[in-house]
Amino acid sequence: MPQRSAVEAPNPLREGLRIKHSPEPCAMVIFGATGDLTHRKLLPALYNLALEHPLPAGFSVIGFARRPYTDEQFREQAFEAINEYSRQKPINQQVWESFASGIFYLQSDFHNQAGYEKLNALLNRLDRERGTGGNRIFYLSTPPSQYPEIIQRLGAAGLNKSRKGWTRIIIEKPFGHDLASARELNRQVLRVFKEEQVYRIDHYLGKETVQNILVFRLANGIFEPVWNRRYVDHVQITVAENIGLEGRAAYYEEAGAIRDMVQNHMMQLLTLVAMEPPIAFDATAVRDEKVKVLHALQPLQGQNALLNTVRGQYTAGWMNGRLVPGYTEEPGVRPDSGTETYVALKVFVDNWRWADVPFYLRTGKRLPKRVTEIAIQFKQPPSMFWQRSNIQGQIDPNVIVLRIQPDEGISLRFGAKVPGTEMQIRSVNMDFFYGSSFMRPQPEAYERLLLDCMLGDSTLFTRRDEVEAAWEFIQGILDAWAEAPRETIHPYEAGTWGPQAADEFIWRDGRRWRRP
Repeated sequence: MPQRSAVEAPNPLREGLRIKHSPEPCAMVIFGATGDLTHRKLLPALYNLALEHPLPAGFSVIGFARRPYTDEQFREQAFEAINEYSRQKPINQQVWESFASGIFYLQSDFHNQAGYEKLNALLNRLDRERGTGGNRIFYLSTPPSQYPEIIQRLGAAGLNKSRKGWTRIIIEKPFGHDLASARELNRQVLRVFKEEQVYRIDHYLGKETVQNILVFRLANGIFEPVWNRRYVDHVQITVAENIGLEGRAAYYEEAGAIRDMVQNHMMQLLTLVAMEPPIAFDATAVRDEKVKVLHALQPLQGQNALLNTVRGQYTAGWMNGRLVPGYTEEPGVRPDSGTETYVALKVFVDNWRWADVPFYLRTGKRLPKRVTEIAIQFKQPPSMFWQRSNIQGQIDPNVIVLRIQPDEGISLRFGAKVPGTEMQIRSVNMDFFYGSSFMRPQPEAYERLLLDCMLGDSTLFTRRDEVEAAWEFIQGILDAWAEAPRETIHPYEAGTWGPQAADEFIWRDGRRWRRP
């Protein structure tokens, strides 16, 4: 492993930062193992876990896909993926050899029941030879259309339960296309697996800053008392992407920005900011409070949905000195497509803590930069004193910004006196950065979430009622948009911060979007 640099000073904040729990030996079966997610995220995450020693001896990975690979060919693919995408380089040869000895491959179509019988036999062999103890995780890294087939076949092969260990299944987003399909998928899953076996994954919940929202609020006595309608003016949640479709036109044409980002990632961020303190940091208590927030959302339906949302679609424009095509010029996109690539909405949480405090959400593709942040803007102090005192400078509101990507950290903006003989005020930032504070690389989101599943901790995964409550809110917007004319999708030039209509949308409330 790489040695610490001679100039790297010890950091007391790192003291005690060791993984306290190690999972039981288990086998993870990845359906769709030759796909992009497996190579970019899953295999590098598992290798990094092995490198940092929380994985038990005998841990095994089985790739299940259609391509005719041998075990050795799949290991070679895994090595290339880890070498390219792992956050820790170069590859530690000793760790890799140990990890690779537990990598296997099974070639089969997803609809071929014989493949599942072979899988059962392989898992039983690994129990005997590698001591995996009958503990299994099934990871669905396939197109969502394949989920019901795979789940039904697992049940038919008796793989939904183990005679001597535990069985869990991880299901990737999107979980459904609308409320009806999400409910149907839940019914299909729960015919075969019990709810406590099901881990619906949203990788945003594995990010350090997302997890730190509750710690920031509840472990610091100065913040929670002001985290409410008495002090907060409004909240802005921004998920901006500077990329276009990146070859995902078939998926994005069906999803659009609201399904791709708002229904899952942004609803998760909203619930963590708005939820009440749970009685404990465990799966049941945390998810109970998140569901309460979703049920408290003021419905957006009909004309009310159109008044409180803005849709946009990017046109050709310049980004980083390069002319990029508009959305309808992208390969695989219909020339008359009405799919939104930008959405902004205003949401109210109708409960005692947040009554009348607007939450502004926006997300889009081909925006100037990649950034995800939550900004809590506080109310302005009374202005009479400053006006009477003839003090120079603008009194800006205090803002707490939780930066989720790319530079994870927290920023607090407050007013300070400018040095000099005159009383002049200027806003300054107090910043905290994870990387510089703890002087250690942050684990990727998938590392934390995969480890949690192995440990049986579902706190950072989504429960059935949470999925359906989020879709129930989004469904009202989808229904209203379906009846709206094409002209309600506003164009915006690639490389800008969205359509003019989105600026006017927030200006009418006397507010403006933050510029990240």
